Amino acid sequence: MSEITGPRGELTARESRGARLAWLDALRGFAALCVVFDHGSTLLLLPVRSFLYHWLNLGQYGVFVFFMVSGYIVPASLERKGSVRGFWISRAFRLYPMFVIAVALALVASFTRHGSYTSAGAAPLAAVLSWLLMLQNVNTGLNVPVVTWTLSYEMIFYLLLAALFSWGEHRRSGWYATAFAAAAVAVGGVLPMSALGHWSRVPGDEPLLLSGVTDALILAGLALAVRSRSWTGRAGASVAALTGLVLVTFNQNYPYRWSGCVILALMFSGTLVYRAEQRQVSRVGAALVMALVLALATVAGTWHGARYGYHWQLQWVTSVLLAGATFGLGVLLFGGQGRRRFRVPRWCGWLGAISFSVYVLHPLVFGVYRSIPVLHRKHTLPDQALFFAGLVAVIVGLSALTYYLVEKPMQRLGHRVAARAGYETGSGPAPAGQDPAAAPGAAAGTSADGTPADAAAGNGTPAAASRSASSSTAVAGGSGGSP
Repeated sequence: MSEITGPRGELTARESRGARLAWLDALRGFAALCVVFDHGSTLLLLPVRSFLYHWLNLGQYGVFVFFMVSGYIVPASLERKGSVRGFWISRAFRLYPMFVIAVALALVASFTRHGSYTSAGAAPLAAVLSWLLMLQNVNTGLNVPVVTWTLSYEMIFYLLLAALFSWGEHRRSGWYATAFAAAAVAVGGVLPMSALGHWSRVPGDEPLLLSGVTDALILAGLALAVRSRSWTGRAGASVAALTGLVLVTFNQNYPYRWSGCVILALMFSGTLVYRAEQRQVSRVGAALVMALVLALATVAGTWHGARYGYHWQLQWVTSVLLAGATFGLGVLLFGGQGRRRFRVPRWCGWLGAISFSVYVLHPLVFGVYRSIPVLHRKHTLPDQALFFAGLVAVIVGLSALTYYLVEKPMQRLGHRVAARAGYETGSGPAPAGQDPAAAPGAAAGTSADGTPADAAAGNGTPAAASRSASSSTAVAGGSGGSP
């Protein structure tokens, strides 16, 4: 089913799309606000923060929620298009415009002394090379603004997903989620931090070698992946994915040794829920695997993070389990194929639409506030609440502005570019091992032994193809990127 079938058909498709996936927008917006509170409460509302953070790290919780949401919606974008090329076009136009603006504003803030981002000034060329592919947190560690560390894990997930799709192995989401969660427990406490950066750096020089080599490998791999439908394209996608996997395994800079494994496990578990919603796997089996992944992620943090104390361990447990519960509750109440129980308020969906701008811009607003001493008088708690509400209003206002002036036009441009390339509506090559005539989201049976592996795709029926197309049309331009 084509997304655009004329003026009236286009309106119907968009209305249906918004109704189905508004709950994901709402979760994304909610997750972004949790991160905003996490950073803003270090400046204002400290008594409230002190009380809440006895039990829950809201920033960590919000990031975990978003990673599961991203794991749900990003694979739908790739499978709807049916090509690696269309997927990367969509991702580039979705993420890079606001990322570039956020980095530029952060540097301006630093030069005007309204923010502290001077770490990039010590190694400017290496910083630019690491920003080129948004892999700064697993490359040089120069996260500008600071929240962009999460984008590195998003990019690793994209690289893995595209490689798996090119080989026709993308449906085994349960296995991947379980494997990464098990790795977080087994080796999460011994993985090195910034190891490749230390090994490759020449004393007194910028860490150029690692940035240059990893960029070259990934860009070369992606060039092959988007240009070729043969084994060379699949090999290129594999090289790019393996390079990213090496980086996240041996060269994380923040926050913990086991973070990469846990984050990828949560993202693939989100993908598994998507497959269950598309009836490609058993919902009961998906729920069991999801519970296993959350349990393993909880164990990984509490075991390997014992050095941080009981208080930190409690925050980890509540962050992981409540994030899983939040996502699961969203699926039960608002998800599903034609079985929504409640309607999501329109303003919640709108907040989700601007959430990427909220996420990357809010540190800049708080940085400006921090740089103005006259604002730091000892205010009463009600006054602090008013200040905080005002700052949030500024953040939302600026984010709405950048969404309508930058994000939305660039997303539309991305759709047009992808359409001209012939990949906007799934007309690209099918992944290895898949019948080109089968719908990317066609229903498949579950494995006989009830293992967590997603069932291999079969030939899609017309009904299954229609379900897949209708439920995933929203993804190409509307979602992805950290919160």
